Amino acid sequence: MFRWLKLLMPRGLYGRAALILIVPVVTIQLVVSVAFIQRHFERVTRQMTETLVTDIAFLRSEIAAAPDRETALAQARRIAGGLGLGLQMPVPEASPGDDVDYWDLSGKEVIATLREGLEGVRSVAFLHDPRRVRIRIATDEGVAELTLDRMRVTASNPHQLLVLMILTSVLMTLIAYLFLRNQLRPIERLSAAAAAFGKGETIPYRPRGAQEVRAAGAAFLDMRARIERQIEQRTLMLSGISHDLRTPLTRLKLGLSMLPEDAETEALLGDVGDMQRLIDEFLSFARGDALDEIEEVNPRDLLERLVENAMRAGLPVLLRGFEGEGVCRLRPVAVTRALDNLIGNAVRYGDRAELSGVLGPRALRLVVEDDGPGIPKDRREEAMTPFARLDKARDPNRGGGVGLGLAIAADVARSHGGALRLGESETLGGLRAELVIAR
Repeated sequence: MFRWLKLLMPRGLYGRAALILIVPVVTIQLVVSVAFIQRHFERVTRQMTETLVTDIAFLRSEIAAAPDRETALAQARRIAGGLGLGLQMPVPEASPGDDVDYWDLSGKEVIATLREGLEGVRSVAFLHDPRRVRIRIATDEGVAELTLDRMRVTASNPHQLLVLMILTSVLMTLIAYLFLRNQLRPIERLSAAAAAFGKGETIPYRPRGAQEVRAAGAAFLDMRARIERQIEQRTLMLSGISHDLRTPLTRLKLGLSMLPEDAETEALLGDVGDMQRLIDEFLSFARGDALDEIEEVNPRDLLERLVENAMRAGLPVLLRGFEGEGVCRLRPVAVTRALDNLIGNAVRYGDRAELSGVLGPRALRLVVEDDGPGIPKDRREEAMTPFARLDKARDPNRGGGVGLGLAIAADVARSHGGALRLGESETLGGLRAELVIAR
């Protein structure tokens, strides 16, 4: 039951706040309506009807005390006129039964009080005229029909209190919502700033709202500043490492190229080349997308350029299709680097690769599939960790790598608020790598 209740509950902050605001108001209205209005007007109706019971009992006693029929009729009309009752006597005998709507609570209370206080009540009708009540009752001279104004036995305008209560509740709810919106808006701005920063985008944000929200906003700004300083320091450190390592490697490569060509020199040049490639791959992973700016990019064009470049390089890559139209905010250089790594792995371990994409309202999905051996299901999480070494199937270190291709792609996906998902290709039978980027 609680699970279904959770599914019915609103998920947004405004929806939940409105629910918290409206439920107590509606509950108070129901309690007041049931506990006060119904009981109050039932009691008032009973008291007014008991007065009518006394009048009718007096009228019937006078009819019984008259010496003859003519005197009884004349006496009854005179007393009924004085009591404000319309009288027809005698009237045909009717089958016992009351005429009242099922939702007419006050009418039902009138009927119950009349039958409780008087004997011989044949029927009580409310439906012939909504403003009049017709009562048929047995007397010593036959059945008499009494007609009276309904206002005499029921409380007047009971709906006015309900209307006033509803209008006041709506007005107070609107005022409370306006105040509540001013409190919720700073939380939404904080959420938007945090979500944007999670995708690698820094947007202006100034703490506002209640004291607790301001404290949370200030803590977020401090955290964002520390992370940005760390990224800047990492970028500067990597620039220095890149310069310091590339320079001696270049000197080694130049010195080895000037030596006589033999097997040992060729092997040393190969080692230097491997070192250069490993350093480039490590720096590419460590640098991530720190130097890349977010842009509005058409993902279909990005995939088409990737496939075109891969085919120009002689790689068996095909664009299978792309669904959706529009642009997406992302770091094109970082995403291109991630897809290049996925395509490189696909054609390295398989004979061909296929690319596809789907641009949805909440995420961009870029898929790279191949016909290679794939990765076992229980090793896929391990394959996306840096420097992972797989003993079977697709070893990311095979071919001289250091196991950073999938790690770089996963890091790029996380920096865009998404994830890298590995699975099995249904069409090619190999690995299916899905790069998800949040919009």
